[in-house]
Amino acid sequence: MENHNDPSGYWRANVRLILGSLIIWALCSYGFAILLRPLLAGIRIGGTDLGFWFAQQGSIGVFIILIFFYAWRMNKLDKQYGVDEE
Repeated sequence: MENHNDPSGYWRANVRLILGSLIIWALCSYGFAILLRPLLAGIRIGGTDLGFWFAQQGSIGVFIILIFFYAWRMNKLDKQYGVDEE
């Protein structure tokens, strides 16, 4: 268990979580939808190719999932460092 009186550790963990989330979102929205689209063109999902799906719905879906994941993980992190609201 982490030290409850370590604000620098809390912010390091927070920034690490934010950076990880941004990397995942950038990979899905920019990487899969634009850079890797030719590789994903042969994979069909929902009547269209996977690259188009990531560009239209996938990046938005991943962003929404990341919002819920971030909120859940931050609640755990807040409790771990003793800065939760409860």
